[in-house]
Amino acid sequence: MKTRKLTLMALLTAIALTIFMIEAQIPPIVPLPGVKLGLANIVTVFAVFALGWKEAAAILFCRIFLGAVFAGNFSSIFYSAAGGFCAILVTILLQLVLTRKQMWVAGSLGAVAHSVGQVSMAVFITGTPGVFAYLPMLAAVSIITGFFTGLCAQFLVNRGGNQWKITSK
Repeated sequence: MKTRKLTLMALLTAIALTIFMIEAQIPPIVPLPGVKLGLANIVTVFAVFALGWKEAAAILFCRIFLGAVFAGNFSSIFYSAAGGFCAILVTILLQLVLTRKQMWVAGSLGAVAHSVGQVSMAVFITGTPGVFAYLPMLAAVSIITGFFTGLCAQFLVNRGGNQWKITSK
């Protein structure tokens, strides 16, 4: 791996982790448990479109692991990993068909997939299928927050142009 790419990946991981830790200190905007803006996902969507799926997955899972360690809530890693895996899978698949002007779609659908992954993990851990009743509310909020994160990532990718060595359309 080239030094420039490795350095950029480390920087993006640090940025995502910093955003994650700052966002954890912000009081909930919506009075629903588990709902947050997910601003660190701007980095994930950006990395999928700008660097490629392998690099984005490495950045995401480093951020998830370090976020659980630094936040002192290691049990949350199961929920974050399930949500992150579903979100990045959807984002990677959408990256194959979307242009750089449609990244907001990947942000929205990735956020919904993240909610599906987290709720599925909650059902698995608790053994309570009734938790799925919470999914429509989470999905509705995810569409809005994901739109914002996708739009931010789209802005970054389009402003950087060839600096990022874009691998997508």
